[in-house]
Amino acid sequence: MIPFLILSTVLMNTSISNAVDPPPALLPLPSERQLAWHDRGTYAFVHFNMNTFTDLEWGHGDEAPKTFDPTALDTDQWCRVFKDAGMTGVIITAKHHDGFCLWPSAYTDHDVASSGWRGGEGDVLADLSASCRRFGLDFGVYLSPWDRNHPLYGSGDAYNLFFANQLREVLTNYGPVFEVWFDGANGEGPDGSRQVYDFPMFHEVVRELQPDACIFSDAGPDVRWIGNERGIVGETNWNLMRRDEFYPGIPGRNRELNEGQENGTHWLPGEADVSIRPGWYYHASQDDRVKDLGQLLEIWYGSIGRGANLLLNFPVDRRGLVHENDAAAARELHRAVGDVTGVDLALDRPATSAQTRGGDRGPFTAANTTDGDPATYWAATDGSETGTVEVELARPSPVDHVSIAEFIALGQRIRAFSVQCRTVDGWTTVARGTTVGNRRFVRFPAVMANRVRVVVEDARASPTIREITVHSGPPRVEIAAGERSFVDSTEVYLAADRDHARIHYTLDGTEPTRESTSYPGGPIRIDRDAHLRAAAWEGDRRSLFDAEMQLTRFDPASLLVATHPIQWKGARSGMLDVSCYEGGWQSLQDLPGRQPVLRTTADRISIDPRTRDEHVCLVFEGFLRIRTDGVYDFHLSSDDGSRLLVGAGEQPGVIDHDGLHGLIGKSTSVPLAAGWHPFRLEWFNATGDAALSLEFEGPGVPRRTLRSADLAAGDAPTP
Repeated sequence: MIPFLILSTVLMNTSISNAVDPPPALLPLPSERQLAWHDRGTYAFVHFNMNTFTDLEWGHGDEAPKTFDPTALDTDQWCRVFKDAGMTGVIITAKHHDGFCLWPSAYTDHDVASSGWRGGEGDVLADLSASCRRFGLDFGVYLSPWDRNHPLYGSGDAYNLFFANQLREVLTNYGPVFEVWFDGANGEGPDGSRQVYDFPMFHEVVRELQPDACIFSDAGPDVRWIGNERGIVGETNWNLMRRDEFYPGIPGRNRELNEGQENGTHWLPGEADVSIRPGWYYHASQDDRVKDLGQLLEIWYGSIGRGANLLLNFPVDRRGLVHENDAAAARELHRAVGDVTGVDLALDRPATSAQTRGGDRGPFTAANTTDGDPATYWAATDGSETGTVEVELARPSPVDHVSIAEFIALGQRIRAFSVQCRTVDGWTTVARGTTVGNRRFVRFPAVMANRVRVVVEDARASPTIREITVHSGPPRVEIAAGERSFVDSTEVYLAADRDHARIHYTLDGTEPTRESTSYPGGPIRIDRDAHLRAAAWEGDRRSLFDAEMQLTRFDPASLLVATHPIQWKGARSGMLDVSCYEGGWQSLQDLPGRQPVLRTTADRISIDPRTRDEHVCLVFEGFLRIRTDGVYDFHLSSDDGSRLLVGAGEQPGVIDHDGLHGLIGKSTSVPLAAGWHPFRLEWFNATGDAALSLEFEGPGVPRRTLRSADLAAGDAPTP
């Protein structure tokens, strides 16, 4: 996006030279600083402060400054990682809630000057801002208004003036700042009082000293939080908000923050923040819990792909370095995004529309959507709330991603859209979505297409589109297997999402390479335990992810013999006997010796027969019909404890899910011969939420709950 003042000149010149005015702007509109912000895409958040050395997420403010002691701090290493990862800037926690300052502050002794690090001469902000300039990254700061160390916190005006003075230090001494990040944390001061923050004054300081910087908070005023810390903005994402209804730390409005408000009064785009690890600060125990490529790509699609910016957090470690695992994950994400978006099949290709403002020879032609110029755009005719742009590709190609961008300098307009591809079977709708805004990436199973349409199905006003890009991501592989757990042998099939891709696979869990077994098509016979991994190659491009499946063989002799043949008719067909128990419960080990308060029957597994909500136990007993010899998978979820027994003999199928716990699930595989097998399910709830569900799957049975036709009760249950 080009700056707003340049844009105004472009629009004026376009109007003069072509005698076709631009579409009327649709309020609210982004400011010049917000337009520049929209171009930043992904940038780094760095949580590095006193908490790094105390192994906490929120410090208490009573830490000794000398605790801060990085042994090898290197902000050039940080910026090298961020640059390699395709990021445009970095925001650092200059001061978190514990009040420790990463710069030498004239207003507190709780800072690096008092730490002893570098002999009291260290300044992390000076190091980082200089590194940012060397690596061509923008510099931003997070400054917590909550200060658990300073004695003035909670005093009102005196503390606000103190905080404004610290803000002045940070915004005066380190060069240009692209974003100032405020959160809404507001704890109690030394005397139990809560501080009332003077955000208008804080904003004035930012505007005075860094007029180009965007200010972030729940209420902006330039950039908003998206209502979660998972990095996922709403599938519907309006850049509009009724801003004056919000304030930093506002409760109960997370969905609106996540999705925006179509009837918003101010332009307030969303920034998605998420950490590359479970914690925001470094904890050595999380070195092996860095998000993998699949998780990071989902975040990318859910943030960048929905028109937000992505603020990806790196917990710098106690050395003062971005940990190797975090660096590798960030670089891998950047490579993967490049593999998907690196080639634009629509660039400079012919594009047409039957609903163009000023006609096909005017300044707003559909060809503007594929010219790679951010200053040009297609505009629909006045009064139209729909429109279609069709792009002709150079040749039939596998297509699995399309991106769309509105010309947001004139406002956000599109409410709903679809993407169509022309294949050998004609036009096919491959994706649908709601808002577009600054950008929208949609992904779908690859189709071979020679034309692509973007159809605006609804808009607030005549729509505009700045850019359409079309991409063919790396090939993908799917595995089809009749059974993951099988008796004797089974067959597995592999399929790539495009005809000319070549598949290679392994059966021992190792990563497939081009030297691995080539898949010729047809079934792969599996007659032993196997860990199948498969990948596809399209020229030099490899699948981003391996397709994987764990296959488990059971010997035919291991089938549990049925108690009754398949033709058997139980005394209570379609039912299970149910016994209900009351009393205190900590475990199913408390069941023996108790007498039921109710005996009844049920045609399905549920907690409905219980006599009360808490301190209650249910036992379901009867027989389960198995129609075909094979291995059956049972999936049991409960809150609190449960236990399942299926089959007779010395080794029945068992899921032991006992104990006090929330809603969690367990599964097991059981080899069963055709016929009726003994079945017993126990469940209890002590206090709080209660839940119970059981599903099974096997030969000819897709995963589902037990049906009455699967059940029968024989003799009366044993207490």
